Amino acid sequence: MTEQLRLMAVHAHPDDESSKGAATMAKYVSEGVPVLVVTCTGGERGSVLNPKLQGDKYIEENIHEVRAKEMDEAREILGIDQEWLGYVDSGLPEGDPLPPLPEGCFALADVEEAAGELVKKIRAFKPQVITTYDENGGYPHPDHIMTHKITMVAFDGAADTDKFPEAEYGTPYQPQKLYYNQGFNKPRTIALHEALLARGLESPYGEWLERWKEFERKERTLTTHVPCSDFFEIRDKALIAHATQIDPDGGWFRVPMEIQKEVWPTEEYELAKSLVDTSLPESDLFAGIRENV
Repeated sequence: MTEQLRLMAVHAHPDDESSKGAATMAKYVSEGVPVLVVTCTGGERGSVLNPKLQGDKYIEENIHEVRAKEMDEAREILGIDQEWLGYVDSGLPEGDPLPPLPEGCFALADVEEAAGELVKKIRAFKPQVITTYDENGGYPHPDHIMTHKITMVAFDGAADTDKFPEAEYGTPYQPQKLYYNQGFNKPRTIALHEALLARGLESPYGEWLERWKEFERKERTLTTHVPCSDFFEIRDKALIAHATQIDPDGGWFRVPMEIQKEVWPTEEYELAKSLVDTSLPESDLFAGIRENV
């Protein structure tokens, strides 16, 4: 049965696949489900966030190759397949007013053209389920927002031979479900924050929760909670493989594993599109599909 199930995750940069839904992917891989990550950019403009590697001249001069190698390591750890969409990182503009985006970057690409490149991947892999970001990008990075835009077009466009002719884009195919990653949600953050404080431990989430209040962030609808705590260690190992982006002594890893597994043993998603009948809430991205393959 599971040999016929296929999951695609569309992400903006190398490391996004390991910080968003990685344990879910590892779980499905363990069940024999092929998983393909499509990475839209090479992460060339991402800052070196690991303080231990900042100032390394080789990394600074070869960031594209370094991040590609990190992606290879994470891919091996998760047991997934991974392909590049081939666009250049837009960077995260800062300042007031914001500076213009760099010429030729992903966020300035033609949406239909970039969606067409993703359509080729969808038609070749034939996933029933696709995961990506919501309309805010999960957070407002221009590449994350662009990833959302092209995935929405490609989800419907993969079956549209008028918009994406078969001769150029491959045999038409229609995915069945589209999800937004919502792993960084307020209920999870509060639950872990309170669990840490109750045990007399320091919480890394205090500032997060204060920012939530400040920006009055709209809460998303969490439709799907995938139990995957057995794969949290694999998730963390894959994340650490992105060494330029992740400090292994940083905030990502300050919640003891046993507390994570006890308090919040799932990863969350928001069902955005479904062409099959399913009952909410779900515990399986393939709910409504698995029964019919």
